[in-house]
Order: sequence, then structure tokens, then C-alpha cells
Amino acid sequence: MDRARQISWSAAGVSETCLEGVKAVEPRCRRYLLGSVAPLDRLRVGGCRRVRYADRSAVAYETAGGLVLAATPMGDVGDASQRLREALATADVVAAEDTRRTRALAKALGVEISGRVVSFYDHVETARIPALLDDIADGRTVLLVTDAGMPSVSDPGYRMVAACVERDLPVTCLPGPSAVTTALALSAVPVERFCFDGFAPRKSGQRREWLRTLAAESRACVFFEAPHRLADCLADAVEILGPDRRAAVCRELTKTYEEVVRGTLAELAEWAVEGARGEITVVLAGARPASADPADLVAAVETLTATGVRLKDACGEVAAAHAVSRRELYDAVLTARRGS
Repeated sequence: MDRARQISWSAAGVSETCLEGVKAVEPRCRRYLLGSVAPLDRLRVGGCRRVRYADRSAVAYETAGGLVLAATPMGDVGDASQRLREALATADVVAAEDTRRTRALAKALGVEISGRVVSFYDHVETARIPALLDDIADGRTVLLVTDAGMPSVSDPGYRMVAACVERDLPVTCLPGPSAVTTALALSAVPVERFCFDGFAPRKSGQRREWLRTLAAESRACVFFEAPHRLADCLADAVEILGPDRRAAVCRELTKTYEEVVRGTLAELAEWAVEGARGEITVVLAGARPASADPADLVAAVETLTATGVRLKDACGEVAAAHAVSRRELYDAVLTARRGS
């Protein structure tokens, strides 16, 4: 490999190191040896493939067109990442759920969008995809943003990603704000394992059927709800899941009037009757495992004692595994022995 030489990359206003001796590639692809002056996405925000030479002396990148999913602020523009700013300024095409909101965001960030801006919302998503795929195939970078949060998460995006994967076109993501993870962090319920169910069903019958599927769900569940349906949804949840299940209602996350109300479903249902405004995210605690009847566990204890385990220890082990009282299980074993 020839020695590297310094060149000036005037478009980005930085100095980069270009590799001599790299075989020619298509015009839409470029290869760079990255120096320490600027990150790759200062030059181009697109799909990239890292290549390390055999002697490990340098790392080169081949960049071309690609789909870039980018999370946008939910309310506070200060949450916008530097990578999002650079992507808005350099992408060839910006596909936006609401073009007016995206232009307003760029203005608030002090960024000038240089690429073409096209709308990309639910009703036009399918029709827009073929042209955007052609843009990517021709080497252009398509930045996909929604009004707030991460594309594809109850917002347009997943069909575009699937189409890119089908055509083997590069897809990457600029992480950032998400109502789902923000609500989980603020909920004060166990969230080591969770599921996300999008928007709760609008109609009462469908909503109640959906809630029944959560009756035995051990994971926390996150879902969105419209403010005018929140009270009815929580009332249904009390009836189907019980009044004591814990939850948190998160309202207007990251915005001026952010509010998180935590409590039992009964408490939250009573609070919601007064009405709530803004964007709502609900975190429902997972169901507790149903306790077994101690009498049904006597055989398991006797199996352990038959192997030499002390009765007290056997009761402790079985009780812990089935979430029952060790004392009640111990008494059940003694009662069974007296009756046999």
C-alpha cells in the first residue's frame, strides 16, 4: 500500500487523509483513511463499511448511499444529538413525517437543510418507498425522521427498513430520545424485562380483550394512550387486572409541563377522571406470579427429604421456588404426615 498523503476536504472544512493506491470504485463510493480531525459523518452520512488492512496500520471506510433513521427530540430541542444536526445538514434527502415540523426543528437547531425534503407519513409511506430506494441505490443518503422520538416505534419507518433489507441496501440509526425508554426509567416499577404494545386499542371491547392478555404477563408493559381515552382505559384496567396492580402515567415527557403520576391502577383511575392533557405514555407493572397451594407442594418437599435433605431446608427451597410461605408449607407437610 502506498504511503498516505494529506489533502484538504474543502466541503467539510476539515483536513482528512486520503489513501493512495486504493483500487478505483464507483463514483458514488469513496474510501477514506480517517484521521483524528473529524468523524466520518462530517463528510457523509450514509451506509459505511469499515475495512482494516492486514498490517492493522490503518482503518479505511467505504461510504455510499444508505438509509439513516434518526431520533428527534420529544419536546426539548436540547436533546438533539450532534449527529442528528450533522445528518440534517448533509443528507441528500430528508424524509419527514411532517415537513413543517422538521424544518422548524432544523431552524431551532441552527441547521440549514441542504438536501431535498419529502413528506413521509402513514398515508404516503408505501407510495414514497420506491423512489427513496432508488435514491439510496444511486448513492444518496436518505435521512428518515418523525415528529418526535425514534422512527419505526409506533411511527413510520419499519416498512422502509424492511424494503432496504430486501434490496440489500445499507441501513443505520442515530440513537436518541424515546418515550418508551424514558417512561420506563421514570416509572419506579421493575423494568428489567418489558414489552411495548404501541397504542392501546380505541374501542372498549377490543381494549378489554387486550388487557386480558396482560393479566398474567410478568413483564412490565409500556403503551401509549390518547388523553381523552385515558380514564376509560384505566377504569377497564382496574376491572380486568385488579385495583392493586402498580403503574405509572407519564405525561408530556421532556416538555415544560412534564408530569409522572405513580400508584395503583385504582389510584390512577381516580386521578384520570379529572382529565389529562398532552402525550401520554403508560408503564404497567408485570403481574406477580400466582402463589401455589402449600398442600400441593408437600410431595415436592417429601421428595427432597427422601434424599437426605432436612425438612426445614426442603421446605425453604420449595417455598422459595413457588412463592409461598415456608411456615405454611412446613405446617402442610406436618399435617399430611399426621393424616397418613
